Amino acid sequence: MSIRPLPEVLVNQIAAGEVVERPASVVKELVENALDAGARRIDIDLEDGGIRLIRIRDDGGGIAAEELPLAVSRHATSKIASLEDLEAVATLGFRGEALPSIAAVSRFRIASRQAAAAHGAELRIDGGRAGAVQPQAHPPGTTVEVRDLFYNVPARRKFLRAERTELMHIEEWLRTLALARSDVELRVSHNGKPSRRWKGEGDLLSEARLHEALGAEFVRNALRIEHAGAGLRLHGWIAQPAYHRASADQQYLYVNGRSVRDRNVAHAVRQAYSDVLFHGRHPAYVLFLELDPRGVDVNVHPAKHEVRFREARLVHDFVYRSLHAALAETRAGRVPVPALPAEAPRAAPPPAPQQGQIGLRVAEAPAAYAALYAPRAAEPAVSAPPAATLPADAAGGMPPLGFAIAQLHGIYILAESAEGLVVVDMHAAHERIGYERLKAAHDGEGLRTQPLLVPQPVAVSEREAELAEREAGTLAQLGFEVQRSGPQSLLLRSVPALLADTDVEALLRDVLADLREHGCSARVGAERDTLLATMACHAAVRAHRRLTIPEMNALLRQMEATERSGQCNHGRPTWARFSLAEIDKWFLRGR
Repeated sequence: MSIRPLPEVLVNQIAAGEVVERPASVVKELVENALDAGARRIDIDLEDGGIRLIRIRDDGGGIAAEELPLAVSRHATSKIASLEDLEAVATLGFRGEALPSIAAVSRFRIASRQAAAAHGAELRIDGGRAGAVQPQAHPPGTTVEVRDLFYNVPARRKFLRAERTELMHIEEWLRTLALARSDVELRVSHNGKPSRRWKGEGDLLSEARLHEALGAEFVRNALRIEHAGAGLRLHGWIAQPAYHRASADQQYLYVNGRSVRDRNVAHAVRQAYSDVLFHGRHPAYVLFLELDPRGVDVNVHPAKHEVRFREARLVHDFVYRSLHAALAETRAGRVPVPALPAEAPRAAPPPAPQQGQIGLRVAEAPAAYAALYAPRAAEPAVSAPPAATLPADAAGGMPPLGFAIAQLHGIYILAESAEGLVVVDMHAAHERIGYERLKAAHDGEGLRTQPLLVPQPVAVSEREAELAEREAGTLAQLGFEVQRSGPQSLLLRSVPALLADTDVEALLRDVLADLREHGCSARVGAERDTLLATMACHAAVRAHRRLTIPEMNALLRQMEATERSGQCNHGRPTWARFSLAEIDKWFLRGR
């Protein structure tokens, strides 16, 4: 067969296959055009999930009558004129493909008027075949109607889903837009009935818009992010680790205002949450990344869903470090609490943790509470020196997690706080404290070792013995001095000083199991935190161990001073707070 050019209508229908996937794609392209035109109010009318009708009306700048045919021509746009413009594009649309592609697979109408024009104009297109421009009464702005989507492309039409499904996709995209453009009013109707109104009164990332889009629970658990450096700026909200999702349904990323999906940034977020999120769960966030438009290529996907960063590693590390620092402040007790009377004493902030202090230390309570919380005579004394450990943000002398009053079933610590009752999972909390100290020691001067008075023989499998011999350097970095003493035996000569009081034989076996799972030394380095988490778990106080009141208070103070102590190494919460008002409701007080 001879080579011949394709008909223009067929060209546009092929292009529609890339740009127009479903009704939500049409809404996206048309609404983004309205935003580029400066619209501050956009009305979106839908019928049958957008399959029968999509009508977008805006109050933007409008289109001159003589330019309407150009607006529906391929590769005609007012947004770029040169390669330099393309490399620094700041508008949402720029290709000039959306309108002709949509018009090629629908019954299409566009009407518009510029503010200075005496009247508006209208152009109708049926399946890609355009009529003549006609005068039309119209307020300033533009209206685009798309009827019977894919009516002339049956193969595409049959892939559309049920009305409810298509409407759901449109609503989700509008939620994505609403989070980024709280300055624009969006009014949505479906089958002639109003279904949603997003008021255009809020500032970017206002709590009202967050509440409206993602719900009250997200707002209650949201942490504000604001960080800049190296020509980059990251701002927005991330959810605390305790607020996690079964899927990635509440992850919103905007690059220079454009909603995108990016694997590089997604990996940085996952890495930042890696040791605070429960296994198999997903974080929630609304993040805005801003950088020089020349540093990001937005022209890599037909529907503009993806971007490519020119310095991808810089972007990855910037996002990771920003979120990692923010999550470090998710300490237990970091919640505003009512102040106690002004006469209650206030103590100094806690000292930085030192090596060798992974065990519980006695914490001094303020004098007003000393008698109430003093250890009973029958309780064993604690040999560690006492320390004034009330955090600086304690309310009038009462620390955020309050003071211990009891232990429940040898598992939970009950504490009275200024607000009500605090319940702490003592093993989970102590595990996080030990883990953070091991990481700090490893990253600093290294884990100190403590020689055993008598080297301890450890029976292992032949495979484990070979592994210990091969990874002797890695074990040394973790504080273990291990020597192979036979085909199936090891001699343990020294252990990490922070863990000297644990079951060192069981600890060594678990570390060897981790080494076997992660393979070579290079991979072990990347999985360092997993190894340290295993070690911290051995050092943590066990369930059913009875603690004295001073020991419980020591644990509470250490939680307040430890980064990420709101959750254990596996992402489980370490504490819960119950206000006095909540407790009153349990007993119907005040009714």
